[in-house]
Parts: sequence; C-alpha cells; structure tokens
Amino acid sequence: MFLANSLCPSSVEKNCTTNVSFWTLHGLWPDSGMMCNTSWHFNASLIEDLIPEMKKYWPDLLKPSSPEFWEYEWTKHGTCAAKADSLNSQHKYFSKALELYKKFNLTNVLESNRIVPSEQQHYTLYEVETAITSFYNVKTKIQCVHPVKGDQVQILGQIEICVDRDFQLIDCQKSIEEICSNDIPAVSVSGQSELRVCDHSTPVYYPPVPSRS
Repeated sequence: MFLANSLCPSSVEKNCTTNVSFWTLHGLWPDSGMMCNTSWHFNASLIEDLIPEMKKYWPDLLKPSSPEFWEYEWTKHGTCAAKADSLNSQHKYFSKALELYKKFNLTNVLESNRIVPSEQQHYTLYEVETAITSFYNVKTKIQCVHPVKGDQVQILGQIEICVDRDFQLIDCQKSIEEICSNDIPAVSVSGQSELRVCDHSTPVYYPPVPSRS
C-alpha cells in the first residue's frame, strides 16, 4: 500500500495528488514473474462496476483521470496472477485486490498504536513494525524514501502485506526469499528518490496531508 504524501513531493510533482489522508492500494503482486501475457490487454469496460472504488482506493497519483496505472498493474502483475483460477479474469484480479485492501486498514492499525501523521513526531522503524506485527501476527515489508543529503529522517512510503495462494496472511520474508530481487523494483519518486526497505537506525517520518492555501 502507498502513502500518497510520501510519493508526491509537491515542490517537484505539481500535478501529484497529495490530498489523500489514507493509505492507497498499489497492487496485487504474485511471485510468478511479470508481464506474463502482454497480448492480454487491459479493458476498463470489464471492471466498470469497480471503477468508483478504484478511483478512491487505487488512484493514479500522477494522472487521477487516467486508467494508465491500472493498465500497468494488470499487464505487469495481473496477467501473471491470472494463472490462478481465483484471479483468471480482469474483474477477479481487481476485485480481489480491493477486497484485500479493505481487509487491511493500515491507517487504523497504526493509529491504534499512536502512530499518526505528524510534522513534529518521528518514530522508530521498530515502533512501526511492532504496531503492524502485533495486530496481524505476520511480518510485513516496510519501505521508505531514504534521506537525501542534509535530511535526518526517512519518509514512510509503502507497506507490503503478503498472502498465500488462499489469500491467508504469511510473513513477507518467507515469500520474498523465493523472488529474484529484480522482481521487486524500487519505486521511483519524482525521479530523484526511491522507495527502499526502511533502515532501523534512521527515524521514520509519517507525513501528514499538506494544507491547502
């Protein structure tokens, strides 16, 4: 799941949507490769009933009115996920992703452990990890925008939650070990920074929604 405020530095990406106050869906990624069937083209008309929820929970932060992000996720990951009968259509893939997203409410989980967006308060990675692990009883993969020169904190940016083929929670490390590191690309942020696994020795900044003048 994405944290929009981490991925939309307004000084660089002026068109990026930053007024989202909750974690958004990034995708549903199988461990069976990428781009498995590039001839299976994305067709928005097949998921027309899902579009309202997708616009809210799975937005394209750079192009909110475009289906380009969903098309990319389908082509790269959905065509591979479709090897499973439970995900063997565009509608099944996107509806299952939404179902899982709504099952895992990271905003509430963090808030219940007093981890909230703040300009003043920073957190340790251990605090963030413990909040999530104590609730779900599994290990997740937490990614941050690492400090650039002069910065003292890393920005909380993405949290990956792993499930097995039956969509039951599992420790992310157990599934990630089976995936080539090249299959887990860093996420480019404004062409300057990237999301990487967070560093335990660096304070974590959980950015609030920027105020609008």
